Amino acid sequence: MKKVSAWALAALVAATALPASAQFAKSEDAIKYRQGALAVLGQHFGRLGAMANGKIPFDAKAAQENAEVVAFMAKLPWAGFGAGTEGGKAKPEIWKEQAKFQDLSEKMQAETVKLAAAAKSGNLDQLKAAFGPAAASCKACHDSFRSR
Repeated sequence: MKKVSAWALAALVAATALPASAQFAKSEDAIKYRQGALAVLGQHFGRLGAMANGKIPFDAKAAQENAEVVAFMAKLPWAGFGAGTEGGKAKPEIWKEQAKFQDLSEKMQAETVKLAAAAKSGNLDQLKAAFGPAAASCKACHDSFRSR
């Protein structure tokens, strides 16, 4: 049931993601959208981290499912960072340093694709090797652009 729920949520978000920037009537809507997408991504990423760090047993199937959700969700929050959507935990630097923000978001997306490929292998060592760079790509953006 959890798998269905995660995929159902992902499908719902995907259905609204393509024209998302046009759908935000208020900046609060964009903030909620991006926070929601990042929260789902974070939950599934945390499960992978727990496996990679030995806090929970490695489950190849669960790792693959979680990594696929992470790679998918990594594409979505960026529509919620358009002009006039300042606020939430996002620092104003996002809108002042768009090139850097975009570069970091693209690197994170690329790392999550690699993470999904590693998880698909069913090999814990490959998952561990891909998890570190993916986590570092998330941290790089948080360090520069997220208020604590």
